[in-house]
Amino acid sequence: MATTRTPLLSHDRVSLRSTSSTSSITRKEQRRRQDLTRYISFASAITSCLCAGSITAYSLYGHLFQERLRYTQLQVNIVVIAAEIALYLPVSLFGYICDRVGPAPLSFVSAILFALGYLLAAFTYRSGAKDVYGYTAERGWPLAVMVTAFVIIGCATTLMYLSAVTTCAKNFGKGKHKGLALASPIAAFGLSGMWQSQVGSRILYERRPDGSRGDVDVFKFFIFLAGVLFVVGMVGTFFLKIVDEEELIDEAVEELERSGLLEDSAFFRGAERGYGSFESGSDEELAESRRAEEVKAQLDEEARKKTWLLNEETRRFLKDHTMWWLAAGFFFVSGPGEAFITNLGTIIGTLYPPYPEPNRLPTTAATHVSIVAVTSTAARIIFGTLTDLLAPPTTSHHYASASNSLASLPPRPSSRFYISRVTFLLISALFLSLGQVLLASGLVQNHGERFWLVSSLIGSGYGSLFSLTPLMISVIWGVENFGTNWGIVAMVPAAGATFWGVVYSQVYQMAAKARSFGVDGEEEDILCYGKECYAPTFWAMAVSVWIGCALWIWAWKGPGGWSRRGIPV
Repeated sequence: MATTRTPLLSHDRVSLRSTSSTSSITRKEQRRRQDLTRYISFASAITSCLCAGSITAYSLYGHLFQERLRYTQLQVNIVVIAAEIALYLPVSLFGYICDRVGPAPLSFVSAILFALGYLLAAFTYRSGAKDVYGYTAERGWPLAVMVTAFVIIGCATTLMYLSAVTTCAKNFGKGKHKGLALASPIAAFGLSGMWQSQVGSRILYERRPDGSRGDVDVFKFFIFLAGVLFVVGMVGTFFLKIVDEEELIDEAVEELERSGLLEDSAFFRGAERGYGSFESGSDEELAESRRAEEVKAQLDEEARKKTWLLNEETRRFLKDHTMWWLAAGFFFVSGPGEAFITNLGTIIGTLYPPYPEPNRLPTTAATHVSIVAVTSTAARIIFGTLTDLLAPPTTSHHYASASNSLASLPPRPSSRFYISRVTFLLISALFLSLGQVLLASGLVQNHGERFWLVSSLIGSGYGSLFSLTPLMISVIWGVENFGTNWGIVAMVPAAGATFWGVVYSQVYQMAAKARSFGVDGEEEDILCYGKECYAPTFWAMAVSVWIGCALWIWAWKGPGGWSRRGIPV
């Protein structure tokens, strides 16, 4: 008996080892393919963000709307405010869609909208702009057409940005370098304004009558942006993919189940159901039909689980009072930064009397768009890396149940030195306010060579603000519903930018009327010179930033705050 059974047992062991080895190779191959997809998606996301922030180059040509199209300062601001409202208000809706259908469809729609928006803006500008000699052939199209074009551009910006950032957040949100992985596409978004403004000012420029380089040729610049952004959006359609999303959903559901929050859940009450019955027998058609039904049932269950979880995550996010303090602080801090960046060109114009010799101006809008972009990008990368190195590690990637008693447990004791992400957020806001104080004090009036101090401080503060806030949301509330959660908070800069844009415009126009520095009656009340044009606005902006900091400290250390609940932010 022994001699007859031993070979069979030996054969079974060899067979098991062979099966195990094959399974291991298959898993490694699958993991390798997933990593390849993950990094290709990351590269595509970076490329998308490197182009998506074209609206940040508005200061490059905003003053030309005033000089060539005869828009008032308020009308110039109306155009960019419309774009910012379209950029921020739909973020929660677009984030909701992105979480449920994936990033690729959003990238496709953004490509179409960018092409449509910039082509419409290009021909609207061409219809009524004065040329370099000061002549215009006809009255231009109405302001409403330009506003419509920039509303389309704002929506396209949000779609492309969200598709890229959500891809990175979900693909790398569970790794130890999540701060850098999330900061990289956001930093690339800031860089887009820099390289695009340099292309506009150094390649797509007008020639002055003496043959020297003049301002950007706005028509050619808009055509260029329409083409580039269409191509990039189409590339993202094919390469932006989320890897292992089912695993993220399963882990989040398991954590909620362990926390005891899923008792009496509608999802689990409806989970037990049959998948149909089949006649007994060995017929191949019946077996195949059974397998197909089981696969379909499994797919339906996965879809139902994902929908339920994302809706539950949204509900818990909105019920968390600290989210509202975070969003309120974001409103008070982000609005002033947005208003500075969009009005950079006209602010620089107030530093010197109108119409000096162009070659004698010590600085230009294109230079400071680039300075803001570079410092913003550097701050995003630096703060993202520092939070990975110095911020407390997260014990879980899912804090939707933060109000539960489990989340109230204190963090595990550690002798290592940590700096909270909130501390970095407060530092970024203080950079922002310091730049506003320097500008409001009149330090740079008639000294344009000093303006780089203001641009650098505000650029670094603004950049790190938009890097750290979504990072904190992913740490506190998880990445499964990141697009929706970040989208809800990212709506508030629309209100802040609108408010401060209107305040700046009104202060500017009041000062212009008071001083009347126009060279003739037609120019009067349009251009402004002197610190009175901007100082009151930027003093108020600095105070607004300090209020935002106080609200963040309250969300962090106040009753029921993150610190009291043991959330390692």
